[in-house]
Amino acid sequence: MSIIPIYAWTKGIRNFQHRNRMFSKLPWAQGVVLLSCVVLAMLLANLPFTKDIYHGVLETSLALNIHTPSGSDIMFPAGMTVEKFINDILMVLFFFTVGLEIKREVKYGELCTLKKAIMPVIAAFGGVLVPALIYFFINRGTAAASGWGIPTATDIAFAVGILSMLGDKVPVSLKIFLTALAIADDLIAILVVAMFYGGALNMKLIAIALVLILIVILVNHLGEKHLSFYIVAGLAIWTLFYYSGIHATMSGVVMAFLVPMKPRYSKPYFEAKTRKYHTRLKAYDEIADPTGFPNGPQRHCLRRLTAIANDSMGMSFRLEHALNPWVNFLIMPVFALANAGVEITDLSYFNVFRYIPEIGSVSMGIFLGLLLGKPVGITLASFLAVKTRLGAMPKYATWPKLFAVACLGGIGFTMSIFVDTLSFGDFPDLAPMLRDMGKIAVLLGSLCAGLLGTIMITLVNKVQKPVKEIYEGSDVTDLNDVKDVTGD
Repeated sequence: MSIIPIYAWTKGIRNFQHRNRMFSKLPWAQGVVLLSCVVLAMLLANLPFTKDIYHGVLETSLALNIHTPSGSDIMFPAGMTVEKFINDILMVLFFFTVGLEIKREVKYGELCTLKKAIMPVIAAFGGVLVPALIYFFINRGTAAASGWGIPTATDIAFAVGILSMLGDKVPVSLKIFLTALAIADDLIAILVVAMFYGGALNMKLIAIALVLILIVILVNHLGEKHLSFYIVAGLAIWTLFYYSGIHATMSGVVMAFLVPMKPRYSKPYFEAKTRKYHTRLKAYDEIADPTGFPNGPQRHCLRRLTAIANDSMGMSFRLEHALNPWVNFLIMPVFALANAGVEITDLSYFNVFRYIPEIGSVSMGIFLGLLLGKPVGITLASFLAVKTRLGAMPKYATWPKLFAVACLGGIGFTMSIFVDTLSFGDFPDLAPMLRDMGKIAVLLGSLCAGLLGTIMITLVNKVQKPVKEIYEGSDVTDLNDVKDVTGD
């Protein structure tokens, strides 16, 4: 029996970690992971020997049941299952990171000025309005009518991933445009969920939540920079939202806008403290310690340097950087595993054009909304913005190229599936079937939108000779550089 040498074992672990880091940095990596989870969820939900286990796990209760001596039972959170834990708790972190990204873009990025923001924001409104109208006209007066919000969202991970793979076939200005549009689209989707997809409102709890939010704003204004305060406040706001009828995930967005962006320590303070502790580190070299470097006093210096360095970055930036890998490669894949597993009992689920007068056609509304409504709405709104001189055409872009990129806006996926899980609550008997049909339509519509966008971009690129872009004297062809480039 051979023993694996420690060196080989350590080297293998390091190589595995390195490959994981390199894979996670690829712009299309998140899309591949999500797509794999969708396929796995569909298999688990439909294979005879796994479907009962799959649904059983999702329906497992996670609530804490407290039995008091008086004989009363307290359950917290009420009605919590594995599926609700994923959708109402884990997805809070997803919405929190989305909120942090929107806040950053509004403060410093592509939405920081009216000139930069107006074009993608107008386009985003068009990309929300037209799909919603298509869905409404198909399903008005039917049980499926409340699902109009499902085809209005754009999944930034898949859309940007496809743009990255297309390379210089798409002008960088259009990549920036679609990225900013998707961020504005996320903000609109958040507002839609908050206003139209909550439950019956408990105004007393909402009032308490508003008072707590005002207290957090005041404390933030007074300069509170400790993370623990915002964690406690976030848990309290989540609990109030969960029981008030506002969807609990909205607490994540609220907290994203409440955490401070301004760092605790200024640059001069950081530089002064760094010099001080570097001097001490050298001075403490003379202290004899069997542990070597760092000795006891030096360890204290290093801990202080680490704390000062962390607090010299704004809490918002630190949290976004720390949470992004967990959200992209754990929470969103788990969400896909829990929500994309549709049990196909009838092949008619794949007939997106099937229409039943009383029920409507949730599939047709979603499919046409994503595939046609999104590109038409984005392009039409952009055209009106340019003609009215409210917005400017992205640099090096043409209308055919803009329409081709707008087709990728029809990739709904994460947010569309999330809205689908909240829809049709007025028809509890039909809701499971309508939601399953909606999920299938989202997957088919997103797939077709991605293929259509890729084909259109390729064809337009062949017909129209691409223009080589130069920003401030350097070539920009990698989407990873987009955030470092300021378009006109």
